[in-house]
Formats: sequence, C-alpha cells, structure tokens
Amino acid sequence: MLRPTLLAALTLTAATPARAQAPLTLGEAFRRADSAAFANRIAIAGARAQGAQATSALQGILPTVRAEGGYVRTDNPLAAFGYTLQQRGVSLASFDPANLNYPAAVTNWNGGLVAEVPLINVDAWIGRSAAASATAAADAASGWTRETTRADVARAYFGAILTRESVHTLEAATAAGKAHLRQAQSMVTNGLATRSDALLASVQEGQLEAQLVGARGNAAIARQQLALLLGSPDDSTFTLPDSLPSVVQIRSLLAASPSDSAADRFDVAAARFGVEASESDVRRAKARYLPRLNGFGRFDWNSPDQLFGGQSSYTVGLMASWTPFAGASEIGDRHAAQGRADAARARVEAAVAGAMLERRATRTRLAVATAQLDIAELSVAQGAEAHRIVAKKYAGGLATVAELLSAAALDTQTRLGLSEARFQVIVADAATRQAAGTDLMALTVLEN
Repeated sequence: MLRPTLLAALTLTAATPARAQAPLTLGEAFRRADSAAFANRIAIAGARAQGAQATSALQGILPTVRAEGGYVRTDNPLAAFGYTLQQRGVSLASFDPANLNYPAAVTNWNGGLVAEVPLINVDAWIGRSAAASATAAADAASGWTRETTRADVARAYFGAILTRESVHTLEAATAAGKAHLRQAQSMVTNGLATRSDALLASVQEGQLEAQLVGARGNAAIARQQLALLLGSPDDSTFTLPDSLPSVVQIRSLLAASPSDSAADRFDVAAARFGVEASESDVRRAKARYLPRLNGFGRFDWNSPDQLFGGQSSYTVGLMASWTPFAGASEIGDRHAAQGRADAARARVEAAVAGAMLERRATRTRLAVATAQLDIAELSVAQGAEAHRIVAKKYAGGLATVAELLSAAALDTQTRLGLSEARFQVIVADAATRQAAGTDLMALTVLEN
C-alpha cells in the first residue's frame, strides 16, 4: 500500500504546473536587478576599477620593496677587480699588475633587497586625495545607475502585469462577444433580428479577437523585456500577479509623498565629488613645482657560486630632487587640470538645475496621471452601468444589437483605460520618487 501511495505523490508533484509557484514580487525584482542587471554590473565594475586607481595612487606615499638577482661573468679588468672586491676575495696577489691588466674571468652572483621610502612628495598626497574623491564620485554614479535601473524595472514589471490584466479583460470581452454573436444568429434564425445584426455582432467579435491576439503578443514581449532588465534575458519563466494594484492601494502609495529636497540624489552627489576630485587635481598639478625628498636602503650579497651568498653589505641614503621646468609638461598638466575643474563645476550646476527641473516635471506628470485615474475610475462605473441598462433594454426588445455591441465595446475600453491609468500613476510616482532621490523600495507596498 505504501508504494502506490509514494508513486501517486511523486506523480502529483511532477504534474504540478509552473504557474503554482509564487509570483515574482517587485522587491525580489529590485534585488535581482541590483546584482544582475547589465547596467548595474557595468557601473559596479567601473566603480571598482576607479577604486583600484585610488589604491595605485599610494605609489608615491608608501614604501617600495623589491628583490633583485643577477649573474655576471667577465674578464673586464675594472669589473673583474670590482666583483672580486665585492666578494671579499682581494689579496696581495690581486694587485699584481699582470693580474690587474689581464685578469682571469670572474663569475659573480648578485642578490639584493631594496627599499625606497617616499618622505616628502606633496603632489602624491594630493593626488591620493583626488583619487579618493574620484572613487566616491564613481560609487555615487553607480548608485544613480542602480536607482535608474530600479525605475526601469518598476516600469517593466507593472507594464508586464498591465498586459496580463489587459489579456484577462479582453478574454472576458471576447467570451461575451461570442455570446452576443450566438444570440444574434439565433434571433436571425427565429426571425427576430435582421442579418445585419448578426454581421455587426460578428464584426465586433472579430475586433475583440484581434485585440486579444495583440494583447497576448504584447504580454510575451513585456515578459522578455522584464527578463532583460533583470539581467537574465534567457529566463522568463517567472510568474507575475494577474492584475495591477487596486486604486485604493495606489492612493495609499500617493499619500506618502517623497521629500522636497533633491540634494541627496546620487547623480548630484557624483557631480559634487567630481568637483572635489578636479580641484584636488589642480592642487596636485601645482605641487609638481615643489621639491621632493626620498630615502632608500639596500642589502647586497655577492658570491662567485650562489645567489644571495657571501657576506652582505648595505647602503642607505637620501635623495632630494627639484624640477622647476620639465619641458613645459607641468604647465600643460596644470592647464589641463584647471580645464577639467571648470568643466566639473559646470556639470554640478547642470546636475542641480536638471534635478530641480526633473522634480517639477515629474510632479506635474503625477498630478496629471492622478486626475486621469479619477476620470478613468468614474468612466468604468458609468460604462458598466450603461452596458447593464442597454443589455436590459435589448432583452426587452427596446434596443438594437448595434446599441448593445456599442455599449459592450465602451465597457471594455473603459476597463482597459482604467488599467492603463493605474499603470501610468504607478510609473509617474516612481519617476517622482527617483527625481526626488528617495528609495524606490517604497513601491513594494503595492505588493500587499
């Protein structure tokens, strides 16, 4: 008895349809896009590369340590005597003129440990500060890309749900149209209606079928577009809710108005960090005229037969350098840095002005979309009531089939219009929040 029960359970599990899985939520779509969306991955990698440049700027600040090794065999008189001396092998016989002038070939294995220690390199320290600001700008730009991608995901996510809702609306309208067609054909057969009534019903039903085919195609495309935004274009097997949030849910979302300040927007912050980086770069270019002081030290081993063999020797010292003129390269560097700083200041002004304009524009579009939602909601109620009245009159023989079909078409279009209006309000609200620099995760309240 146990075996058949297990087989039945396995069969039911295998037969469970894919649509039984939980629908993809907006929050989960955001999280998937944050890590996998192509634009986000590009921006994150760019910020990481910029951060690596900031680390590279430490070259003029932190010590450099390296190991050296070499092999030489020579009978050059000066070199041969020098290597013999470095190996601590000089004797009285080494000063024999014949040995000095015609030495035997000498083999030298050299090993060394070298440390170079920057002491005073003002331009390197300022360059490090500029690189740090550039890294902060890249991180902020990556954040703005993430928010922009979230806005696109919200548009695609609710757009895909809109197409599903439209398909359901048109499927119901098509079923009603088929019923009207059957009724009209029956009335023609019984002599209660003319052939033109049946033809009108057939045309209406055909138009609904065409709309339904188009809606199903749009739904498939919308799913693929959402999958592309989520960074997995080959995986569109996720399920979505059957309908958009209700008008009540949408109005609850609108009640939580975003902040009036656009100062926290990531794109504005990136522009401000860009100004800091460019101004630091101007100071770095000017600091090239200052003297530099660096220290160094090394241990050397010289041996006739092994690397790092023999007795060691050390060398330590300081090196001061000053380059007041380097073929005009420092002049060009300073002018280029100044030009980049001027451009950065112009960019931050443009970013601030653009953010304020975008904020006003998105608020206007949200107000328009909200007004259109109110109209669409009223139109649905009126269209449904008109359809009900005409259908009742038609059943009593007081209205023609043309009037009935017209009322049904109007009812369908108002319902589609309400779906579109709800979608437009959600999209407008997302754009308003993005323009204000607030977190688009607030839209996830529409999931409940």
